[in-house]
Amino acid sequence: MSSSYNVSLAADTYSETFRNISDTYVHLNLLERLWAAWYAYMQNDVIATGLMIFVIHETCYFGRCIPWLIIDCIPYFQKYKIQQGKANSWKEQWECTRSVLISHFTVELPQIWLFHPICNFFGMSHDVPFPTFLTMFYQISLFFCLEDTWHYWNHRLLHYGPFYKYIHKQHHLYSAPFGLAAEYASPIEVMILGLGTIGTPILWCALTKNLHIFTIYIWIVLRLFQAIDAHSGYEFPWSLHHFLPFWAGADHHDDHHKYFIGNYASSFRWWDFLLDTEAGPKAKAERIARQKAKIEKAAAAAKKLE
Repeated sequence: MSSSYNVSLAADTYSETFRNISDTYVHLNLLERLWAAWYAYMQNDVIATGLMIFVIHETCYFGRCIPWLIIDCIPYFQKYKIQQGKANSWKEQWECTRSVLISHFTVELPQIWLFHPICNFFGMSHDVPFPTFLTMFYQISLFFCLEDTWHYWNHRLLHYGPFYKYIHKQHHLYSAPFGLAAEYASPIEVMILGLGTIGTPILWCALTKNLHIFTIYIWIVLRLFQAIDAHSGYEFPWSLHHFLPFWAGADHHDDHHKYFIGNYASSFRWWDFLLDTEAGPKAKAERIARQKAKIEKAAAAAKKLE
């Protein structure tokens, strides 16, 4: 069901359009009827998608940051602060917020308006009913893996010489990160690393012709939550990586900001582990121990040949 198909159901108000959709398509669930009514009411898929994505992005980004701002003000939670004694002032957080808002409206918003035409070009669906939970689950899981790979290699590149100096350095202004700083970055970095978030599902759609825009929305929300939580600066006993050891989490990314090198991946730990780019004194000690064991093993093998 597309908005053009339902143009006859559009009314002067969204609520009237929703009633028309609900009366006509009784088999749809509530969320699917709200979705169909939105596209029917707007009668312009590009504007409908662009406006929805931008509102979802802003609501979820700043909405997810609010709990971390509250936690900062509660003394009980300070024992879970990763970098003890390092607190960002309200002035710093406001300057960060202002910069992020400017980036959202000047860098991200123009790209968002191009999203629907690109989706249509590659055959992405925005009809109802929505895909099954299982379909969305395996596709979003794949996107997390692909984005993590893109992020690791490009983030690592951004730490090289002029790329760091002229592009990535802005993001490292705060050695003790906080949630609002997740998207505090230069416009070039926003586009480079953001391509991993948007480009991977578009690539999947181009190859399979099997993707719904609703799945993209869920993926973007989860990716935002992951990025904000990774910059939160807090490590709890109930943090996800305690249950999923390969999940990166705040302690992983906090060490990246603290030591400026290593821990380049976004969501998972496996790239840094496999390529020996883990950050922090513990990782350094383990790296030295592995190197020492390797040398001792080689020496023992050479002694046997004598």
